Amino acid sequence: MQITIQKLTLSNGADFFDFFDNRAFSDGSPNAPCYCNAFYLTPQEVCDGIGARADALGGGLTGMTQALRESAQELIEKGIMQGYLAYVDGVAMGWCHANDRQNFVRAGSFIPYEKRDEDYYISNGQPGKVKSLVCFEIAPEYRGKGLAKALLHRVCEDAANDGFAFVGVYPRRTESYSVLDFTGPMEMYRHFGFQETERHGNTVVMRKKLP
Repeated sequence: MQITIQKLTLSNGADFFDFFDNRAFSDGSPNAPCYCNAFYLTPQEVCDGIGARADALGGGLTGMTQALRESAQELIEKGIMQGYLAYVDGVAMGWCHANDRQNFVRAGSFIPYEKRDEDYYISNGQPGKVKSLVCFEIAPEYRGKGLAKALLHRVCEDAANDGFAFVGVYPRRTESYSVLDFTGPMEMYRHFGFQETERHGNTVVMRKKLP
């Protein structure tokens, strides 16, 4: 199995959508559809903006899927959404969402359609200082095969080369698996040298200082 990592660009945007359309949630995950929009949107914008567009597109799951897909396409075209795709033998099988913390409205676990704000509004910090990794999604048949670790290694490597001081991550403090664990496991982050700095509800803020 050959794993390669590519930064998300306009040129491989079709691979991003192919992954989310066909493989990301092929196990029936309740997180579908998603297209990783919500980190750039307030809960109000998710409920009212995306929701209104979904209704205009016919409503239901089909309307919501198309509305989220359109939103992600716009974010990619504008260069706002950033992250990395993991390819196995040339096919996108994983994704991690990483960007300057300043570019995210929120970080940590959340339920997109609930208008709560206690867990995920975490201090943005200074521009260009913290590279935040907010989400992993791996095709079900490739979970536990090293894709998330390869993605995390690339994020840390590129962040150091780009002059960031830290990589920040936001795992949940939990004793058993939850569908909200898209933020990644604490054990993996500890293995990569991340240390806990804050807690907000069930969200643990961890950082890795970069050379």
